[in-house]
Amino acid sequence: MKDIHEVLRRKQAKYAQLGKQIEMLQQAAEKLREVAPLLAENDDDDSTILTELDEPTPVSAKAAAAPAQAQSAKPVARGVAPRWP
Repeated sequence: MKDIHEVLRRKQAKYAQLGKQIEMLQQAAEKLREVAPLLAENDDDDSTILTELDEPTPVSAKAAAAPAQAQSAKPVARGVAPRWP
């Protein structure tokens, strides 16, 4: 048979831990509510940037950009929005 005081102590510790997790999740939700409008504004900017990338560039601009592209480690896919961690 289990000791009732030990079971109660464990349940109270779990309850306190869940309370802390709930508080942290509420704080995270509050921060996300603050950031959501900023992210929505950035979506408009991203589509503008992608549209600009799809426009053809003059041959001289392409030649000037070639050395910079050769130095980059990863090739950039056209029409793909950058993802932030």
